[in-house]
Amino acid sequence: MSTGDAQNHPQLVDDAVSSMPAAAWLGYVVPKRHARRAVTRTLLKRQIRQVFGTLPALPPGLWVVRLRLPFDRKQFPSASSDALRAAARDELQALIRKIAR
Repeated sequence: MSTGDAQNHPQLVDDAVSSMPAAAWLGYVVPKRHARRAVTRTLLKRQIRQVFGTLPALPPGLWVVRLRLPFDRKQFPSASSDALRAAARDELQALIRKIAR
């Protein structure tokens, strides 16, 4: 598929949106290369929704949570274990504490 003569104009995400949302919008990315099994990706997405759903409120804007590194499969051999769930929750709560500062 070709875009023809389309010009590439890189711009900031904040500039790409004509008006910022009045509320917080949450998105999440769990790449297959970091979580090979669909069960694990689903578990991580559920944890993201659960942890961010318990917050009183995020500041208005577009928020994205992205899994940057894989979880160690030797430490978490089960694709959907309580240990993995707890580790993901702890890491997300640490992220929220960082946002709150």
